[in-house]
Order: sequence, then structure tokens, then C-alpha cells
Amino acid sequence: MERSTRGRSAAFALAALLVIGPAGPATATPDGSRVARGVTYRLLEVPTGRGPARLHVVTVGLDRPGVSVGLLHPGAVAAREPLTRLAGERGAVAAVNGDFFNISEEQHPGVPATGAPVGPEVAQGRPLKGAVPTAQRFGWTLPPGGTVEDVLAGGFDGRLRLGHLHLRGTVDSPRGTVPLRGLNQYAIAEDGIGAFTPEWGDTSRARAVCGTDLHRAAPCSSETYEVTVRHGRVVSEQPEPGSGRVPDDAVVLLGREAGARHLRGLREGDRVRVDYRLADRDGLPPRWALGASPILLDGRPLTGQDASRREPRAAAALTGGGHTLLLVATDGRSDDAPGLTMRELADTLQDLGATTAVQLDGGSSATMVTRDPSTGRPAVRNQLDGGERPIANGIGVFVR
Repeated sequence: MERSTRGRSAAFALAALLVIGPAGPATATPDGSRVARGVTYRLLEVPTGRGPARLHVVTVGLDRPGVSVGLLHPGAVAAREPLTRLAGERGAVAAVNGDFFNISEEQHPGVPATGAPVGPEVAQGRPLKGAVPTAQRFGWTLPPGGTVEDVLAGGFDGRLRLGHLHLRGTVDSPRGTVPLRGLNQYAIAEDGIGAFTPEWGDTSRARAVCGTDLHRAAPCSSETYEVTVRHGRVVSEQPEPGSGRVPDDAVVLLGREAGARHLRGLREGDRVRVDYRLADRDGLPPRWALGASPILLDGRPLTGQDASRREPRAAAALTGGGHTLLLVATDGRSDDAPGLTMRELADTLQDLGATTAVQLDGGSSATMVTRDPSTGRPAVRNQLDGGERPIANGIGVFVR
């Protein structure tokens, strides 16, 4: 799943409010410090039309022995935890928040938000979830050319890459073979069938049949059906989405509209085979991956990015020919911390020498943590908007 930095469609290794002119070059404060071998933290100030924005930067030497980067997640797709806890449980020396996620459900009264991320997710080589339909996405507008299937991923060779992971799967039964349209997703495509595995967790699956492929706030589907398959055979059926953890030896299939009608024709004891994978055109399986959209490619910011809305931001970027990773998060949403526009963020990362960069979740989710030398525990570095928010996943830095 490698692309080239010479074009978005080719394979490459990963590597204002009125603004009066672009953001100026970032300047360092005296707060730089060593976090661990090959990992440093520094605080930068970025001039903007609203005063200086504060940018917290963790620099990771990817070519240093024993230094690695990986996915942080709560152990279930439909779950959230604060980044300090995610980093502490895994022993990460530094971390930044990850993908946007299903945070609220005001449009669907009685349906709980799942906390599940928007994009694909892979852990230890296992596909955990696919991407939701584009219109079902939470978060700010995608950057130009971005898709819900874009990911930042780490390969088994230790290299970081950008990829585009698409769910490919089938459901084979006496009713025939049909495509699988979801994997542990908080939104299944219209007329589709989604699979839920033990990795989903014990959260209700009701949200998965709400909204449509064009409108996230559309009503929940009135035509649904769910079957549980265990050891390759149907063991139970019900008309509504269920909840509770899926058994380790089972998979739950949830259909809506045409997908529901297909599942309704199955009977207990019928043989059902469910196959799926998250595929990239280059066929390189990731060791880990999470949803992240490019904002800087081949050393240049993507054109058409928002240049008016300042918010707390988070991002990941590569410099030094892909040998150095930058994890960044801003302060924001206060008079003395204006945040950055998306274009200012991309320009600043370019000034820092990045050749490739992706946006991560922002706003109240934008969080940077590093290990506190006095306690050995992760501590938040950036100014948060209302306290530390539980998040769906993150990027952790490890030193052994």
C-alpha cells in the first residue's frame, strides 16, 4: 500500500477570520527537551493574523535503533479513552490523537454514539474496521482530494506510509454470494450488509443503520435484520440491531434494506462464509493503520485548503527523506492561543521541512502527550479545550 511522493495516485513512501498574509516561519521557545532516546519535544510559536499560535512538536528519529511508532486504541473499535491512558497502558513515551470519530447523535434520539473512528483501522496486522460512507463522516471538511479511506500506516518493514484501504469482502450462503459493505463500522452503506466481530466491543450496533450514503442525519432505516454466525453456521436471527460483545468464534451480520432482505432468507443451521480484507492497490499489508488525510504532498501544501477557520489542530508529518517523524498539536480556542487554519498548518509543516503530512482530529480532541521525567507517566503538553477528551485512537512512540 505504498505510493510515490511524485503523485497522489502513484505509490509513495510516507514518508481569517481574515489572515493578513500567510503564517510566518515558526520560532522556537526555550522549552525543547529530550523525551527519550531519539525522541525530543519542543514548543514553537507560529505568527498568524490573530497573534502567535503555539505548536507542540515531538520529533521522532525513525532510523534510531529501538525507536518505533504504532497504533494506540482502547481494545475495542467502539470505545474511547483519554490519550494519557492509551499511552500509559502501552508504554508510549509520546503520543498524539488520531482519527475523527462518531462523537454524538443529536439527529437520532435514543441511538447512542459509538465512539468508533471514521476511517479504516488495523492493529498487529489485523483489520479492525473499514471506512464509513463519506457522507457519514464526522469532522471538518476533507482536504482537497482526500477520502475516508486514506490512512497513515506502518508496515512490517518499520516504514511509515500513506495508503488507501478499501474493504473487500463477501458473504457466501445458500442465498448466494453478496458483497460485504461494512466491517465494525458505525455506518453501513445503504442496502448493504456489515460484519461485526469481537473487536467491535459491547456497544449497541443500532447506529450502523442510521443515516444514508448522502445524509448523515437521515432517519435510521426501518428495514433491518441481523444474524449471528458461529463456526460457519447461522445460530440466531433477529429483526433489530443488537448489542453485547460478539463471541470469539462468531460474527454478526447486520443488513439494511436489500441487505436485510437477503439475510432474512437465512435459517438457523445454514452455512455462511464471511471473508474480508482491507486492500490497497499495491497489496502491501500494514502492521497498523488509522484514518488520516493528506494536507502536504511532495513538499507542497495541497491547493484549496481552508484558510479562514482557526481551530486547535493535530497532524503527523515526515521530514529528512522519511527518516524523521513530526507529531504536532496546537493550543487553541482562547484569546492567547488562536489555533491555525488548515492552510496555515500545512504551510508551517512545510517550513519545518516536511515532505508529507496528514491532518488528524482537531478541536477538543487535539492532544499531545509526552512522558513526564519525574513520574514516568504520560502528561499532556498542549493547552486543551475543556479538559482531556476520550478519543478513538492515536499514534504512539515507543523506545525499547
